[in-house]
Amino acid sequence: MNVEIVFSDVDGTLLNNEHKMLEGTMYAIQKLQEKDIPFVIISARSPSGIYPILEENGFSCPIICYSGALILDDKKNTVYSTGFDKETAENVINFIEEEKFDCCWNLYSGDNWIVKDKNDPRVICEENIVHTEAVEGTLALLPDNAEVGKILCICNPEKTIEIEDKIKKQFPMLSVVKSFNTMIEIMQTGITKGSAVLELCKLWNIKPDKAVAFGDNFNDADMLDVVGFPFLMGNAPKELKLRFKNITDSNNDEGIYKALAKMGVI
Repeated sequence: MNVEIVFSDVDGTLLNNEHKMLEGTMYAIQKLQEKDIPFVIISARSPSGIYPILEENGFSCPIICYSGALILDDKKNTVYSTGFDKETAENVINFIEEEKFDCCWNLYSGDNWIVKDKNDPRVICEENIVHTEAVEGTLALLPDNAEVGKILCICNPEKTIEIEDKIKKQFPMLSVVKSFNTMIEIMQTGITKGSAVLELCKLWNIKPDKAVAFGDNFNDADMLDVVGFPFLMGNAPKELKLRFKNITDSNNDEGIYKALAKMGVI
């Protein structure tokens, strides 16, 4: 099968529920790289939340961060970057705080991760997952011309949909997407994992219909829509399983390896 590039989400896809990469997944990546088929990690995480995965497993590859707002090549050079300005970020944060939403905000700019309260249990949990440390502070920590990649809201799961709807209504000019039952990603309008896939394919002169993509959640849907070979993980929500027909095994059961092996790519 003529596959020219493979994209993979991280949490719930590339990593199992223990936030580890399985042996079969690592084998699949090695085989792809031996065949000069680019393997690209695409995630809502920051660069510092992705690079420890590469270091732990002993490989390098291009990465797409902040759900499409930042693309870095395998040498850590910036290929593409976009975001919104500090004023917009301040308006979003002020709205979140004024509404007293049951969530904590996290602001990402470049490789900076700023939070209001480092002692918030939700921040501590996120630090443990991504193996990087947040900085407590405000937007004043950033230069005036800083570009904000995204704002992440970590919410009470019972309030996530309500908070998402209110932020969407208040900021229709921004992209607001639920990426997990507790998480809302706020980004520049038009920025999705799908837009980043198309951007990288264009830069590398690869037709999207020659691309494979793996994802497990709602913020992966745009990416799965634009590639020729989309695969939804077996652990994905039921709503997405009704939308996509190619469903592989779960992130705990070598879903990536099994799909690529069945296709004959590895």
